[in-house]
Amino acid sequence: MSEASERPLLYVITGMSGSGKSVALKTLEDLDVYCTDNLPVELLPQFVRAVAGEGVDAQRLAVGIDVRNASELDRIPQWLSALGEMGIDHQLVFFETRDEVLLKRYSDTRRKHPLSHDGLALGDAIELERLRLKPLRAIADLVMDTSEMNVHQMRREVITALGVGATQGLSLLFESFAYKKGLPADADFVFDARALPNPHWDARLRPLSGRDVAVRDYLEQDPAVLDFVEAVEQFLENWVPRFEAGTRSYLTVAFGCTGGRHRSVYLAERLARHFRERGRDGVLTFHRELE
Repeated sequence: MSEASERPLLYVITGMSGSGKSVALKTLEDLDVYCTDNLPVELLPQFVRAVAGEGVDAQRLAVGIDVRNASELDRIPQWLSALGEMGIDHQLVFFETRDEVLLKRYSDTRRKHPLSHDGLALGDAIELERLRLKPLRAIADLVMDTSEMNVHQMRREVITALGVGATQGLSLLFESFAYKKGLPADADFVFDARALPNPHWDARLRPLSGRDVAVRDYLEQDPAVLDFVEAVEQFLENWVPRFEAGTRSYLTVAFGCTGGRHRSVYLAERLARHFRERGRDGVLTFHRELE
């Protein structure tokens, strides 16, 4: 690729554990960026060569690197220079979050910190991670502080700050949620699916989600579900272009049901597929109760 405008671009996503790196990679993946997580630093050039060699569209790539690569972190500048010599542009993005916010997030999710296996208390693990990642933060092209952001705001910030959706027009996020846990704060449109048949009451379907074929088949055998889908499709086809013609760059459409596992998930996936099949880029999904 000889033209500068056609040079591949690699996003290197790093930063504090619990700060939103996984959300960033998932958002980029939804926008057709070729992503991989926790790649050993020394494999960066080989990864890019392998992806290009497989015939994959290597114009936009992303890798996640975290503190588990501690022994190699000081070599990142060297490997980034090697990428530049290969004709690959790169952007090092560091995700940052205040300590007290990280403590709360770990408490809420009950997940283990990557350094907790060393027998450290959570606060000490966060402090050690921050110390180990300090050199990376210093050379980052972009530092993104997510302390005050929820998941939706993180996704929007990734799209706007990295310019991933800049050439794709309006980005659409289809979200599912459970009414019993509250409405999504950032939804632009909310559709209530609780009037539709509930797979929860079928013992075979209860452990599944709206992503599963058995649940889709169960729902689509009911004409009311298909009528609901058609009505929402027509509504959005009429109104999405009007939002796109304005200054909006992001639109969130939420579907709610009782538990947030079956009907709402099915509808979010179905509508996302509908718009992707019509050639729209920048279509994302997020299932709040499945994350």
